[in-house]
Amino acid sequence: MSQLLHVTNGDSLNDRLLAMQVKGDYAVWRELLCEGKTVANLASEEFRAARISFFESNYPEHAGSYDDIFGSQLAIVADAHLYEEVVLWFEYDLFCHINMLACISFLRAINYKGIVSLVCSGRVSGEKELKGLSQLSDQQLLAHYKDKTTLTKHDIFLADDLWRLYCGNDHLKLKPQRAKDTSFTYLSNCISAHKERFPHVQSGLNTLETNMLRLIRKYEIKSEKQLCGYMLNYQGYYGYGDIQLFKMITRMRPFFILENDVLTLTEESNNILDKGKNVFQKIAYSCNLGGVSKYDYTYDENNHQLTKL
Repeated sequence: MSQLLHVTNGDSLNDRLLAMQVKGDYAVWRELLCEGKTVANLASEEFRAARISFFESNYPEHAGSYDDIFGSQLAIVADAHLYEEVVLWFEYDLFCHINMLACISFLRAINYKGIVSLVCSGRVSGEKELKGLSQLSDQQLLAHYKDKTTLTKHDIFLADDLWRLYCGNDHLKLKPQRAKDTSFTYLSNCISAHKERFPHVQSGLNTLETNMLRLIRKYEIKSEKQLCGYMLNYQGYYGYGDIQLFKMITRMRPFFILENDVLTLTEESNNILDKGKNVFQKIAYSCNLGGVSKYDYTYDENNHQLTKL
């Protein structure tokens, strides 16, 4: 039996760990399960069909190679019984945490009996901002690896349960407090961030869409590319990539204009921020978040609660 299987959150980190000669075999988790319809059983044809359909509609350049990109790596994880320990390398954000929950659920589904441990970035001594794994030095990565967390049976059960809830039709059961007394330092923050992906009851925009308008109003932003850069830096716990954020910017174009070489909010957008104008009907588009539509719920920022529509 081999000793270690590393499941990394992307090719960039995977290549670094290989270059650093961190011992073990590797699988790369090349998915973005925070977007689109998901199915709890990752080994099922239903899951594969749902994900390929999502990619065909949203990232068609990747749909045809889905089995090579993700399926081949999932097959490596499916052989986890060959290893004494599976080490998960995932970051503190929502993007990574949903992938992490799915991976842990998959390991539980195949009845993996070995050790499951977690290397998670986030707070770093001497740093003010949370750091992703790719932002760490080699020395810091090795220190994180040395201090990796061994997940308990309760951690694994909870991760599986939350993944199944995420894939289900009742997201009212996804509560941040469920992450208390677990080894997942940032999970409660990620569940809260997920709730804020639903449209605010006051405006019809979600937190990221609202923050985009605030960034445009606060800073002198001269292009959509620059706007994407600001959103990458000020997105908090979401962990979205530039491709995802550019798609959001494209959807939000009715709410800003380029005026005198500076992005400027429309009058309607200022009314959203200042007077609570609701644009729910205008902004709505087809979008699944796990097992539900983005527009199945509204979020009330006053009490941080979801309401099912």
